[in-house]
Amino acid sequence: MTDQSTDHILLHRDGHIAQIVFNNPARHNAMSLAMWQALHDNLTELADDRDIRVLVLSGAGGKAFVSGADISEFETQRASASAVENYNRISEAAEKAVALFPKPVIASIDGYCLGGGVGLAIGCDLRICSDTSRFAIPAGKLGLGYAYDGVAKLIDTIGPDAASELFMTGRMFDAEEALRLGLVRRVVAKDDLNDVIAELAQTIASNAPLTMQAFKAAKLQHAQAPDQRDLEQVNRLVDACFASDDYAEGRAAFKSRRKPVFDGT
Repeated sequence: MTDQSTDHILLHRDGHIAQIVFNNPARHNAMSLAMWQALHDNLTELADDRDIRVLVLSGAGGKAFVSGADISEFETQRASASAVENYNRISEAAEKAVALFPKPVIASIDGYCLGGGVGLAIGCDLRICSDTSRFAIPAGKLGLGYAYDGVAKLIDTIGPDAASELFMTGRMFDAEEALRLGLVRRVVAKDDLNDVIAELAQTIASNAPLTMQAFKAAKLQHAQAPDQRDLEQVNRLVDACFASDDYAEGRAAFKSRRKPVFDGT
């Protein structure tokens, strides 16, 4: 395992699995501007790393995934129109990098997941939370505005009625409600979360990476308007699967009733 730390963003690599940890537990992992930038930089690096097949996002400290933006910075980083524009440019680029990451992304949610934390989680492919997790979108309590993309992702995930109620009230809700709404895929006991995430990440990483890449591309194109979809890109990735050594390995493993070993070629 190799580790890389940048301010309050920690990057760990373990074989084919990478983990980015939001490491600001004193503020419940609230995101500073530097953290948003570091997150974007790490995602850019990992996207081009052929050894990495799965990415896990998690929070340090056991009390929060991400509790939103670091409000203590608002007087310096979001106090003027130009400062707000700069902050939004950097934070939205990081959120977009999560949503458009070309490999499977798992959100491991333990504790508070608030505001921008919900936005980050929605950008992941799979969201698993502990039974003690709590969620809220308290923008209305802070006077913040959410751009179209963030609102649209929330509506697409939980539907317009639930999105309206949760956004307009800003109320806190628990893990079971998050599961009912479709905000998370699974709820597990807090003590089991790390093991469940590790097993899930390893299961995905053991599958053919070109297949995962083609699926992710198709999923991302599906989210685009029909006239903006790049289906040729998806078709190229699907063709690459059938032309790959991994496809031959999958057939051979199935025929000999053994577990396949894929190398991504």
